[in-house]
Amino acid sequence: MQLPHKKYVWYIGGAFVVACAMYFVVPHFFGVSYNRADADVAAKVDAKTETTAPVAPLVLDTVAYDAKLLALANLPPPLPPTPAKEITNKDGTKTVVPAKVPAPIAYKWPVKTVYPIAGALLPFNRIVAYYGNFYSKGMGVLGQYPPDEMLQRLTTEVEKWKAADPTTPVIPAIDYIAVTAQGSPGVAKKYRLRMPDSEIDKALVLADKMHGIVILEIQPGLSTFQTEIPELEKYLKMPQVHLAMDPEFSMKSGAKPGTEIGTIDATDANWAAQYLANLVRTYNLPPKILILHRFTAPMITNAKSIKPLPEVQIVMDMDGWGSPAKKNGTYKNVVAHEPVQFTGFKLFYKNDLRAPSTRMLTTADILSLTPRPSFIQYQ
Repeated sequence: MQLPHKKYVWYIGGAFVVACAMYFVVPHFFGVSYNRADADVAAKVDAKTETTAPVAPLVLDTVAYDAKLLALANLPPPLPPTPAKEITNKDGTKTVVPAKVPAPIAYKWPVKTVYPIAGALLPFNRIVAYYGNFYSKGMGVLGQYPPDEMLQRLTTEVEKWKAADPTTPVIPAIDYIAVTAQGSPGVAKKYRLRMPDSEIDKALVLADKMHGIVILEIQPGLSTFQTEIPELEKYLKMPQVHLAMDPEFSMKSGAKPGTEIGTIDATDANWAAQYLANLVRTYNLPPKILILHRFTAPMITNAKSIKPLPEVQIVMDMDGWGSPAKKNGTYKNVVAHEPVQFTGFKLFYKNDLRAPSTRMLTTADILSLTPRPSFIQYQ
């Protein structure tokens, strides 16, 4: 057999070397994924997603969604039918009164509104949050304890809720006041103080340790939500970060925060919801949660006009403190009486024990409410 010419041997060998190099260096040329660096980066992204974004259904099961809403509504059982009976008339004759089925009662809950897009946390989970600001011991538990002790206390509350309602998974939350109302006007004359990124980053780290979420609270003072919300966009476009609006410190009258109860209108809430919805669509995020605090009716005007969106779930949070009877009354008359979508309930470790109150509400007390809250906040 005649051997190939020497130069062809070099050509064949060179082609083989080039092909091998392309396989390992440019694997996509062959349709092969062999880039170890890309795989490592993807693994890190996946791991980060697992710890910062709680698991939610990837495809919405509307039947399960409706069933969970009905369970949260906690409606009383239907009235039993009145059985037929025979009565004796004055003249001694008998009359049969037929059985009667009571007419169904039209309840306000569960609320009939839009279904969320896939990935919604509510109503399949209950969120249990610790509230406050790291700079202040007087604004809530976030600033009252060292981080490790605070997280342990939050873990204890989370476990209580898991035991009280085993049918509903619990997601812990760090509820951080990112814009705080102030008693002095400040440089901007807005009676509000924006927290530095370094403080908000602390909230993210703490939530990540618990595989939970972050809620950023805004107390705008004499500023507006339309001004303050966009300032937090770098955080709100993260999948694990949600938003809360505090009407108590939205001083549309121009009064100094703390001298009177502030207010927002449905137009403010709807603007915020649309802003969040745009972020969800732009960055392909799971639905956001928008929390609105309320303990008097005038705090939120035209509340019936607030519109939940497929991208934004709205929680009306009962924010008042006092005795169990007072808090239950506020929840019934201010929050449950004017349905929006979901409800929340705030518990104060200190103020709920002020005389004449002698105790805080328990998990059993709160789960007996109609509707049952999906958001629990501790201050």
